[in-house]
Amino acid sequence: MPSSSTRRTAAGPRRAYAPIFAALGDETRLALVAKLAEGRPRSIAQLTEGTRLTRQAVTKHLRVLEGARIVHSVRSGRESLFELDPAPIREVAEYAETVSAHWDRALARLKALVEDR
Repeated sequence: MPSSSTRRTAAGPRRAYAPIFAALGDETRLALVAKLAEGRPRSIAQLTEGTRLTRQAVTKHLRVLEGARIVHSVRSGRESLFELDPAPIREVAEYAETVSAHWDRALARLKALVEDR
C-alpha cells in the first residue's frame, strides 16, 4: 500500500490533469482542438464555419479549453484568434503513459502469480 506521502505526490498531477481530461472529454471540443492543431490561429467565425454550432456555442467551448490551458487567444485587430498550446496535451499523454506502464507491471505481476499456482 502506498504511503501517505506517495499518495499526496500522485494526487498533485491528477488534480492538475483533471481539467485537461475534462476539456478533452467533449466531442465538440475535440473537433475544435483538431482544427486548431492544423497550426494556424483561427477566429470564432472560422471555427464555426462548416459546423451547425453558433458562435456563442463555439465561444463557450473555447473558454473551457482556455481554462484547461489547451488554447489561448491573441488579439488581431478587432478580433480574437485562437491558437492551440500542445504542451498540456503532451503532459497528460506522458501521465497516461506512466499510468499505463504502472498497470502493465501490475498485470505482469498478477499473471506471474496466477501462472505459478
